[in-house]
Amino acid sequence: MADWRPDLSQSDKPRYLAIADAIADDIAAGKLLIGDRLPPQRKLAKRLDIDFTTVARGYVEARKRGLIESKVGQGTFVRDKPRPRRTQAALPPRPVDLSMNLPPETDDPDLIARMQAGVDHVTRDIVALLRYQGFGGTQADKDAASSWLGRRALVPAQERVFVSPGAHPALLGILTILAKPGDTVLCEAITYPGIRAIAAQLGVSLAGLAMDDDGILAQAFQDACKKLKPKALYLNPTLQNPTTLTIPDERRREIVAIARRFNVPIIEDDAYGFIPEHGRGHSPFAAIAPDLTWHVAGLAKCIGAGLRAAYVVVPDTRAAWPFASALRAATVMASPLTVALATRWIEDGTADTMLRFIRAETSARQKIVADILAKGSYRGDPLSFNIWMPLPAPWTRAAFVDHTRSTGIGVVASDPFCAAGPAPEAVRICIGGPTGRARVRSAIEFIAHTLEGPPSLTSPFL
Repeated sequence: MADWRPDLSQSDKPRYLAIADAIADDIAAGKLLIGDRLPPQRKLAKRLDIDFTTVARGYVEARKRGLIESKVGQGTFVRDKPRPRRTQAALPPRPVDLSMNLPPETDDPDLIARMQAGVDHVTRDIVALLRYQGFGGTQADKDAASSWLGRRALVPAQERVFVSPGAHPALLGILTILAKPGDTVLCEAITYPGIRAIAAQLGVSLAGLAMDDDGILAQAFQDACKKLKPKALYLNPTLQNPTTLTIPDERRREIVAIARRFNVPIIEDDAYGFIPEHGRGHSPFAAIAPDLTWHVAGLAKCIGAGLRAAYVVVPDTRAAWPFASALRAATVMASPLTVALATRWIEDGTADTMLRFIRAETSARQKIVADILAKGSYRGDPLSFNIWMPLPAPWTRAAFVDHTRSTGIGVVASDPFCAAGPAPEAVRICIGGPTGRARVRSAIEFIAHTLEGPPSLTSPFL
């Protein structure tokens, strides 16, 4: 088959992938037979009027799929038993956004009907929900908040509980109270980008603390307290975004002891704290040290990303007034319609049903990831909506993000998460949201396939 000439005109893929696909297609059609010798790479490149390296990469891709083999001094031949063509791993069929850390979305008709029933119930008196309401939530809303917080063994007095229009406004209000422009607030070295944006907006200096697999190092926290005189410590301690780590109870108590010694308030962003089942998670800082902790329990990650509501527990009743004042100045009030829906779903058990679905579906998607990626090549948790993947050399985060974006997959480089030191060569890959299991599998297979070779063999730019 020295005169073999693939037709690349119908493919919209990079040409090296189109060449590998053409080899597979012609084998399946009987145009290429076992043992057939393919044209030398330079000869085929000249025949197709393309760059030699493109043909070389196409042959490498075909060898990876088990379609061909090369014999030194003899040439390249169709394999005796070619493996099945990896169409999904080579290129996902449709774009898939793995950049947003969202809980999985249900398509269960019964659950959706139950959610809709909650909407119908709260909108019976829609006019009332379009009025201004008292700040911090109605009595019914606070009762629902107390019920929900009880799932984390939190039983604060209702005077310390506020309903906020999401976690971000709550964090903004808390930092406004605790720190002035130029002050220092501590956080994890790899942390949630939202707190970086809020600190920058307020002119607050954010200092990242060294970490291990259990979270910030107690010694690093103590040293920073002595040197920097911080106004607060921000932590996302359960299923942390992006590393997925959870701080164990022993480390939490070490952190509390240091915070108490240096009188440093703790801002606990408990966005994912309700995902682990009761009794299987870890004690919130607000339960270990209620007098030191500003606890923010957002509903976006444990019910739905569009449900912009959060329950805030302030350290004591003295903190209630300044927090209410700061939040009211920024947001006036939480949306009565949104909060009423959250209250209804908590009251009638829909929120618990949604939470059980999120746990089960997240575990199923993490199992898919574990089946494809090598153990130790990434960090994840059976209940996390993302994985954190250090990249093998010579891959860089820029090269990897550029390549996945060019093929329709969106992932996030480590840079936005880095609060200390140079950003590591790592990416966050999210597996929640509306993306179903099949497309998660396709995307992760593609990522695994991509990392089998160096960037020079996968870049579509020639």
